[in-house]
Amino acid sequence: MTTEHSAHRSSDALLKPATPRILVLDDELAIQQLLKVILEGEGYEVLHTDDGGAALKLLDVPGVDLIIQDLRMPKMDGLTFLRKVKEHHPDIPVIVVTAFGTFETAVEAMRLGAYTHLNKPFDTEEIRLTVARALERIEINRKTSRTGVSFVDIISNTALMTAVSSMIKRVAPTDSTVLITGESGTGKELVAHAIHHTSLRADQPFVAVNCGAFTETLLESELFGHLKGAFTNAIADRKGVFESADGGTLFLDEVGELTLPTQVKLLRVLETRTFKPVGGARDVRVDVRFITATNRVLLEMVAEGQFREDLFYRLNVIPIELPPLRERKEDIPLLAGHFLARFTKRMNKRMSGIDDAVMEKLVAHAWPGNIRELENTIERAVALAIGERITLADLSGPVLGKMLRPAIAAVANPTEPQHSVVQPPVIVRSAMPVLVPAPSEAGTHDQAPAPVLPREGMDLEQHLLDHERAFILQALERCNWNITDAGKLLNMTFRSIRYRVSKLGIERPPKE
Repeated sequence: MTTEHSAHRSSDALLKPATPRILVLDDELAIQQLLKVILEGEGYEVLHTDDGGAALKLLDVPGVDLIIQDLRMPKMDGLTFLRKVKEHHPDIPVIVVTAFGTFETAVEAMRLGAYTHLNKPFDTEEIRLTVARALERIEINRKTSRTGVSFVDIISNTALMTAVSSMIKRVAPTDSTVLITGESGTGKELVAHAIHHTSLRADQPFVAVNCGAFTETLLESELFGHLKGAFTNAIADRKGVFESADGGTLFLDEVGELTLPTQVKLLRVLETRTFKPVGGARDVRVDVRFITATNRVLLEMVAEGQFREDLFYRLNVIPIELPPLRERKEDIPLLAGHFLARFTKRMNKRMSGIDDAVMEKLVAHAWPGNIRELENTIERAVALAIGERITLADLSGPVLGKMLRPAIAAVANPTEPQHSVVQPPVIVRSAMPVLVPAPSEAGTHDQAPAPVLPREGMDLEQHLLDHERAFILQALERCNWNITDAGKLLNMTFRSIRYRVSKLGIERPPKE
């Protein structure tokens, strides 16, 4: 052990260090000495030891700015040491250095609050860059704490979203990669912004790119940039989003839409923090914090061979799952009031509130489009409202959505001619519908009976969801669970049927 020699200094220096002080904890003396040479060459002061207990005692003396630690220690394992550091010294960033074979342990270190992790054997330039970035962010974080700046408020009273807010606060100060999942419209980009604005990179760029908005060729150019002449119309050099986000945060939305070749290239960037622009021969190094998001179930895509398993685990270091709005109905009045205030101000209208009957409708609705759908609904209602309050007349169609209107019209007007109601080509002969119309004895197709509202009433939304589930399930079974073919059978786009399958929780039964 080399603690006493490395820690020897005057009391004045302990109280007022002239340079940043870094504590190195590693069981290999050669690694300690190598890091000492590298870091002292950068002008830092270095303490080093192989004993976790001794390292904790050094932390009791003010002045350590940064810790670089191994995870495998003879006297105190690295995760135990990290837990104790985060319990008693949460503001000190910790860089974990670990062997390639212990990636799962490194992920656990990220969850415990490590700033980032580096693989052994590490690159000297990578050490210098990571340490410089971590120390640079410390002062930014202190300034942020003094000014009381906080992340974008998440409007909620539910335990589900309280847990999400807590996770944002815990993960933001680290450099860990975050994967945000949830249905479309649940606020994934809002969470990504919240993480960035409370991170140590808050004063650096936040760059967002929608991976589903480009063809494979254009996406590659968007991500990595290109050199002049790399392809047709490449009339000048262009920086990609990786380079534009250098020093800051890169948010890759709809990451599940990446093609397999692009996934390979993204994996390389995650592992090495380097990339080649399209048409380029030299590597470009970047320092970027990755946040990704998807409304797809990536593990299912991995099982189907549509998403690389190694990339999934690189992205899924810190998972944050956003609940759909139907699972946080208590928040609907809060969100509706928030959007009402926003759009009333934007449209320069004087409105005092939302009628109770309207609020009942809002809370009862399933919101397949989630918060985005609610926001659009309130914006439309404010724009169309004549009085000072939003009434049912302002929400006559949009709240329940296009899918429900035919059935609602049939229930509300059972005496109207049958042809006025759009009917699916189906005969209901049992509790669930069949996809193919049943032929009549005359060789023609029976007309589907007009829907009749039971005397005791019914749960209309659940009834329609059950029928929708049955149609989609039958289409999938007929097409051997090929989702593209099933979508064509139902006249739905691939994205639409994929969303409905996920929303309705339809899963392929296991093979016997």
